[in-house]
Amino acid sequence: MTQGNDAATAHAWAVLGGRAGRAESVTYEGAGEVLAARLPVRELARATVGVCSLAAAELLALRRGVPVPAVRVREGAVATAFVSERYLRIDGRALTGFAPLSGFWRAADGWVRTHANYPHHRARLLDALDIRDAGDGPATTRRLAVEVATRPAREIQETVYAAGGLAVAVASTPAEPTVPMSAGSGAPPLAEIRTVEAGEGRARVKAGGARAGEAGTAGEGRPPLPPAALPAEGVRVLDLTRVISGPVATRTLALLGADVLRVDSPRLPERPDAHTDTGAGKRSALLDLSATSDRRVFEELLDTADVVVTGYRPGALDRHGLSPDALSARHPGLIVAQLCAWGWSGPWAARRGFDSLVQAASGIAASEAAADGSPGALPAQALDHATGYLIAAGILRSLTDRQLFGGGRHLRFSLAGTASWLLHGVGHTPVEGGPYDPAPWLTETPSAYGPLRHALTPVHYEGAPVTWSRPPTRWGTDLPRWS
Repeated sequence: MTQGNDAATAHAWAVLGGRAGRAESVTYEGAGEVLAARLPVRELARATVGVCSLAAAELLALRRGVPVPAVRVREGAVATAFVSERYLRIDGRALTGFAPLSGFWRAADGWVRTHANYPHHRARLLDALDIRDAGDGPATTRRLAVEVATRPAREIQETVYAAGGLAVAVASTPAEPTVPMSAGSGAPPLAEIRTVEAGEGRARVKAGGARAGEAGTAGEGRPPLPPAALPAEGVRVLDLTRVISGPVATRTLALLGADVLRVDSPRLPERPDAHTDTGAGKRSALLDLSATSDRRVFEELLDTADVVVTGYRPGALDRHGLSPDALSARHPGLIVAQLCAWGWSGPWAARRGFDSLVQAASGIAASEAAADGSPGALPAQALDHATGYLIAAGILRSLTDRQLFGGGRHLRFSLAGTASWLLHGVGHTPVEGGPYDPAPWLTETPSAYGPLRHALTPVHYEGAPVTWSRPPTRWGTDLPRWS
């Protein structure tokens, strides 16, 4: 077992505003060569789970008036959870991996990475390149390969994005990312956290976290959290996220006792398998925010929410009056956590993106290249999962600070920020333990989808729950109300 003083854990804890020295108490139990890669993926994964576990333990200790429980992170559990979709079985069926048109394609001057897992993204990719859709068979795949090979990578990138699809030119080295992920020359930050103080009917945002001795009632409009058996028990979370990273964050909050309600538009269907993998502990409802009656229901939910988590592009929800400042003005004490792909400044901030695309454009794919020079990939959707645990940790820490000092919080995370940290800020550590066996970190649970075999949570402190209190419900079938 490795004792504290893990540099990556300490750094992430400090970024989240954690108390100095507390991260040194986190210990790690090795499992051998898990999440093996040229880049320090194992170290990234365990550090993000470590700070999430510590933030949960810290909040629980505050609510119960006891010392912070011991935090021990098991790398076997982390490795299993980071590839949870590979171990998931739904009534005995394995999940489908990346769609045939999602992948690396050789361009005239390099490589392109596409993402076409969703039907609308697939259709836009083919339309942008004037390719007739002949289904998912080899004919369409060959035609895409031929078409991409005739054009420069950046031309394909811009043509596909202009059509609403998803493609990026693959960076040849980490030193030269193909996508400007932040304004100026600075790298996107791992996290941005601001304290929001309500005053005179508007939100006034102050940089930095709350400081000891600052005035304010707990929550500024939100009642203090009472003693509880779980860190987030009684916390109400509106989950406006999709795919992996945001749902991993809210799934973790649900594990820790939060009442999590995921809200989606009925006009933007979700892939059932993706929802099954990340929907444990939560409920799922559909609301059209453009419809008066649905918007009224949504505002009623907001009135008593503690946390709102969004995973849409910067500015995408502003037209609904759901910008962080607007939310904070109407709901003092609210914690708003935002996630995006490419960072919060720069020309690509408002573009759509996924883990695989950020890996390609940031230089991660070049770092993991094969011997023949073709781009590679991390052993997991590690940016997604790591960012998810960072978001959960940031929210838990914000609940702690709100309890102590009052005020709301505004948190921002990005896959690009996590990618930059992996490339330039996380170091390798010695491998310990082993051999790795995923079996102890898998369980079976009945659900509305049939029997599930799924990964257990890697988040752990002394006395922590081992798994979720309920399985995922069917997407969009729950009533839009708190439990």
